[in-house]
Amino acid sequence: MEKLVITVAVTGSLPTRTKTPYVPITPEEIVAAGVRCEQAGAAVIHVHARNPKDESPSTEFRLFEEICQGLRERTRLIVQISTGGRAGMAYEQRSDRLALRPEMASLTTGSVNFPDTVYANSPELIERLARDMKAYGIKPEMEIFDVSMVRNAVELAERGLADPPLHFDFVLGLKGAIPATIENLVHLKNALPPGSTWTAAGIGAAQLPMNVHALLTGGHVRVGLEDNIYFRKGELAPNERFVERMVRLAAEFGRGVATPDEARRILSLKPPA
Repeated sequence: MEKLVITVAVTGSLPTRTKTPYVPITPEEIVAAGVRCEQAGAAVIHVHARNPKDESPSTEFRLFEEICQGLRERTRLIVQISTGGRAGMAYEQRSDRLALRPEMASLTTGSVNFPDTVYANSPELIERLARDMKAYGIKPEMEIFDVSMVRNAVELAERGLADPPLHFDFVLGLKGAIPATIENLVHLKNALPPGSTWTAAGIGAAQLPMNVHALLTGGHVRVGLEDNIYFRKGELAPNERFVERMVRLAAEFGRGVATPDEARRILSLKPPA
């Protein structure tokens, strides 16, 4: 079994300081969180930008640039930029940050109901983002909220818009999307083309059980305050504690934890210059 690749989603679009004092908001705070999480055992950082003045989700290129530059200067982490639409749904708002040429970027391959809105990803938008990622040499992480999105991702590869082996992130437990059950996680895993890699991200209380099952069955894990702010019921914690827990669990089950450079090999990435 390959070593475990730990992705940390440190910020997301929703957690605020009123909910947890640990969420990083400014570029400097996000970079510092990345440094701590790498030291704890993370290999990949999933990046969102926030407006420092009001903590709202931001599409501002300058903020993404500052975050990426800081992470590249201070860590070996694989930078994975989000192209999600909570900050802005238009193609231009979601694509310009790809010019920063991160090693990876998220690509949601279908539409889904979020608790308060429709997260719309039209076939045209998906194709345009996929073409941009291919042109920039960015590996997409296929962000999967339901089973049909797996097939949509495979069709991108069949059309030459994504290079195999594909990498998937299963997001389970979000209201409106696929429920976080072991049966659903196994079904998603079994739907993948041979040679694919995959990560499990559980929302809220589903984070730990989905992570543990992925750890035991050859997948990889995503942790962090984007998905879950509680280390255990009623206990808030910073991002690095969630990483440290997965490192401990991997050791208990006899599975090694990948460094960023080992993760590059596992995920079929080229080492950065």
